Amino acid sequence: MVAKIFIDGEAGTTGLQIRERLAGRRDLDVLSIAADKRKDQDERKRLLNAADIAILCLPDDAARESVSLIENGSTRVIDASTAFRVDPDWAYGFAEMDKGQSEKIADARFVANPGCWPQGLIATVRPLIAAGLLPADFAVTYNGISGYSGGGKAMISEYETAGDAASHFMPYGLTFQHKHVPEMTLYTGLASAPLFVPSVGDFAQGMTTFVPLQLNHLPKVPTGRELHAAIADHYAGIKDSFVAVAPCEETAKTPDLDPQAHNGTNTMTLHVFANDTRAQAVLVAVYDNLGKGASGAAVQNLNLMLGVSAKESLAA
Repeated sequence: MVAKIFIDGEAGTTGLQIRERLAGRRDLDVLSIAADKRKDQDERKRLLNAADIAILCLPDDAARESVSLIENGSTRVIDASTAFRVDPDWAYGFAEMDKGQSEKIADARFVANPGCWPQGLIATVRPLIAAGLLPADFAVTYNGISGYSGGGKAMISEYETAGDAASHFMPYGLTFQHKHVPEMTLYTGLASAPLFVPSVGDFAQGMTTFVPLQLNHLPKVPTGRELHAAIADHYAGIKDSFVAVAPCEETAKTPDLDPQAHNGTNTMTLHVFANDTRAQAVLVAVYDNLGKGASGAAVQNLNLMLGVSAKESLAA
């Protein structure tokens, strides 16, 4: 059976990458809207209701509108905006988050694709809270650097226009009210919001994220190897996982933390670095903000919903 797929917002950065990944799939019929009808609500409504699965690559309000236009009881939805990420009626689309998460996604009618930044935090902190190595009330800080494509067309244009004058490192979100914080808090299992300081770099795509841990005030201080083992055990039990855990080793510097290391793939690699004498550690995630962080995750979720290999159309 050929599934009909409609990408609402296919001209945007995420939509274009999803369409590129789906090109050549013989099990899919990708419906397309004419360029002059992208803002035609009636035409969008027709295609949304004709699709087996609609993938929404739109701003939050437009995504909510698209969902409201679906009048049948059969069109399934993957939404790449933040509109529904903490909605209990939507499955959260980070398939490796828990052992049963891929099954929840496969069975869901509505799937909220995760944000790029939240995945690095959830991937590293959630297994440690689940294992009892970090308490839910632990004060977490989170930072990192992402390519400018994460800011969409406006930021891409800004950086490409600036050329050599573009900022090589620019922190932002300094009011600490970033739109990703609610999903970070909910899906890590933290009792309160993390202190999140993202940065953008002068490169198109890719990202590296960091969770520094001051462990010395805990009643039982976990070692670096205990942190690593808990994270590795979690992902060892996940079928068809794109998340890899690097070996636990002491090193002062490694090229493996290059934010562009996994560009063009759906791979995420996690690292644990620790100094047990100081009771300090840092958890690191490296992945493509447009791959596992956006369009790659959407295609992975689409595959799960269609019941085909989770790795179809995705480079590891």
